[in-house]
Amino acid sequence: MKFAPLFSIGAIAALSLMGCSNQSDSNGDASAASSQETTTLRFSHFWPATSSINQEVFQPWAKQIEKDSNGRLKVELYPSATLSKADVTYESAVKGTIDIGSQAHGYTSGRFPLTQIAELPGLSSSATQMGCMLQTLYEDGTIADEYKDSHLLFMYGAGPGTLHTTNKLIRTPEDMKGMRIRRPSAVAGDIIESMGASPVGLPANDMYTSLQRGVVDGLSFPWEAVTTFKIDEITKYHTNIPFYSSALMVTMNQDSYDRLPDDLKQVIDKNSGMALAKKVGEVFDKHDQMALQAARDKGDEVIDIPDPLNNPDWKGPLEKGTQKYLTDVKALGLDADSVYEKAKAASAACKV
Repeated sequence: MKFAPLFSIGAIAALSLMGCSNQSDSNGDASAASSQETTTLRFSHFWPATSSINQEVFQPWAKQIEKDSNGRLKVELYPSATLSKADVTYESAVKGTIDIGSQAHGYTSGRFPLTQIAELPGLSSSATQMGCMLQTLYEDGTIADEYKDSHLLFMYGAGPGTLHTTNKLIRTPEDMKGMRIRRPSAVAGDIIESMGASPVGLPANDMYTSLQRGVVDGLSFPWEAVTTFKIDEITKYHTNIPFYSSALMVTMNQDSYDRLPDDLKQVIDKNSGMALAKKVGEVFDKHDQMALQAARDKGDEVIDIPDPLNNPDWKGPLEKGTQKYLTDVKALGLDADSVYEKAKAASAACKV
């Protein structure tokens, strides 16, 4: 964190001279000066500066913190992974390279195995539901241990990841055989593989050029992100299916939080938790619908598969991918089945 005293040099000198004759006055002045210091928090995330989450969530969030702290807290935003790479942002916050960071859990495979159970198909049908599920599982302690090395501010979820391709429409899993599909996480990778396709790991920021060069044939991506990362300029075919959901978080370096005085900690606490998780969800859900309508208006080919777990073509491969992920988590000695049941309960409670 960077500290920028608001007093001028002359003012500080004057206070020093006045305090020489009276020790108690000097202590009082020092205390007053300290209470007016401005603490700047550096917030790194991978979303573009023009994205809906940066403009409609993170920017207003930073302004609200500054307002609630009477200007004693400032949040500097660093979008597009300019301050920390997308796949190491959480660790950068843990180490204190940044003060606050937002990262998709899937960018660090195996780092958050229990949290990513919430990404499995059939659990979430909207970003609002996904964020509520994640925050619920964190607050009730189900997944809290995965974040004990940082100060978690809030979870959030993107809308369901649907399939977007450049050269052909995917109607059934058979159509995916032999295709190279970008995998955003281990969960989505297992499901893509269960369809007979080859999952390819790429950060969201590299997707445009990878599609352009034919490195991948398509991707599984929420609708909002399709426009945010300009994927709509390259893809013409869309399978509107809740293939998986993405878990994301905003976390803070523990020392950066602990160094704050109690009243500023309260400002951070006030602007954390479930309310923020739901706010992000509302923004994503709105833009998901806008992006879907834009694709239809453009004349892209769109097919709807709203309930794949009850669709005879999709049910088997999706369940196979789900079981593979749960088996892999259990192999780590973790109680995946119990967390999956709690995730289903949170899904029902958070349904909108």
